[in-house]
Amino acid sequence: MIVRIMGEGQVRLADGHLAELNELDDELLAEMEKGDGPGFRRTLQALLARVRDLGAPLPDDSLEPSELILPSPDATLEEVRELLSDDGLIPG
Repeated sequence: MIVRIMGEGQVRLADGHLAELNELDDELLAEMEKGDGPGFRRTLQALLARVRDLGAPLPDDSLEPSELILPSPDATLEEVRELLSDDGLIPG
């Protein structure tokens, strides 16, 4: 799966990592619903860090279509709300 972190680039991520990322995504969604700004910021940073750790960066000149787009590290709670689906940021 090709994942884009807005403002950073793309990484190739094995589908087997989605379950782990979904746990962080569920936590992020719960914090957003509670309006927990500090928790939201902490979990968003953890989610993006995990994607970077698990993924293999693609070259900057790569034009692969992204299957998943994640917000930038400095995205606001409101900006992330606009990106959410019923499943959160990560489907499944």
